[in-house]
Amino acid sequence: MDVMPKWAEVILVPLISLLLAAILSALVILAIGEDPMAAVKLMVTGALGSTYGWGYTLYYATNFMFTGLAVSIAFHARLFNIGGEGQAALGGLGVALACLYIPWPHWSLALIGAAVAAGLFGAAWAAIPAYLQAKRGSHIVITTIMFNFIAASLLNYVLVNVLRPQGSMDPATARFPEAVHLPTLHEMLAPFGIAFSKSAPANVSLLVAIAACVFLWFLIWRTRLGYEIRSFGHSESAAKYAGIAPVKIIMITMMISGALAGMMAINNVMGEAERLVLNSVEGAGFIGIAVALMGRSHPLGVFIAAILFGFLYQGGAELALWTTIPRELIVVIQALVILFTGALDNMVRMPLERVFLALRKRKEV
Repeated sequence: MDVMPKWAEVILVPLISLLLAAILSALVILAIGEDPMAAVKLMVTGALGSTYGWGYTLYYATNFMFTGLAVSIAFHARLFNIGGEGQAALGGLGVALACLYIPWPHWSLALIGAAVAAGLFGAAWAAIPAYLQAKRGSHIVITTIMFNFIAASLLNYVLVNVLRPQGSMDPATARFPEAVHLPTLHEMLAPFGIAFSKSAPANVSLLVAIAACVFLWFLIWRTRLGYEIRSFGHSESAAKYAGIAPVKIIMITMMISGALAGMMAINNVMGEAERLVLNSVEGAGFIGIAVALMGRSHPLGVFIAAILFGFLYQGGAELALWTTIPRELIVVIQALVILFTGALDNMVRMPLERVFLALRKRKEV
């Protein structure tokens, strides 16, 4: 029997960890001579105080949902996919090829085609380290992180030597045709009489990310495959005894993980930039690790954590613009969140378990 109820595991532990990270962040802001309360107010106003701020917060959050879900499903099989950055970059290549070379008649069909292409490219890139882990015993952490660098080099070569338009000095593809441009939240909400910023990059791929959260919840907790993934993650030897093939689980889990990471490209490549550029991922693959940790690898937790990190990204940009607080401080805050939700998890969990155990004993008496 679990000592803590499920709601405390999913909500209370991350919330206290976040509070501790916020307190330490406030001390850092004080140390550099700024007012932490004013900084928080500016972050909240800049990220959530207008539809423009919300548009950027939700745009970043969409990226983090995809990469957070990618890390989460791997976690359930006790696999640490740290290669989301490279898988998302290759997903962007799939999106670019689908948008540039297929004459889509409407954005809705283009969205489906680009999502499939992004997922296939991401899954294919994740399948190589998965095979090396399953068949050769190579450590998944080492191979996936090294494949990030290989993906960056490959993308650099393709953009400079293959997809760059003739006469252009910019290592990027041509602009995608107007038929494949995704509708923004402004365009989606306008028919309902809801005003939203025209310049905010949040687009219809936010709905795809939310659908991916629902899909992953159904897959993990309502299907046989999900049961096998969780069983393998709890005990590989017990799973093998029950007839679950480790090679199959490692390959399928990592390919789904890579596909989810690759699908991030429909937001940042197809929805925002409307072309493929170098460094289009911008670290979202690594932020996905923090999102999965904070969200306890649960799709609802990942959704909430992605919104939080989207807030930190947009709020941090406002801090850097209007104060002397450097943009890098947001990286420090993110690191503190990762520290408390990951490495120092037991520092919060163990006292809470003692509290709930004491409450249970008192109730029994």
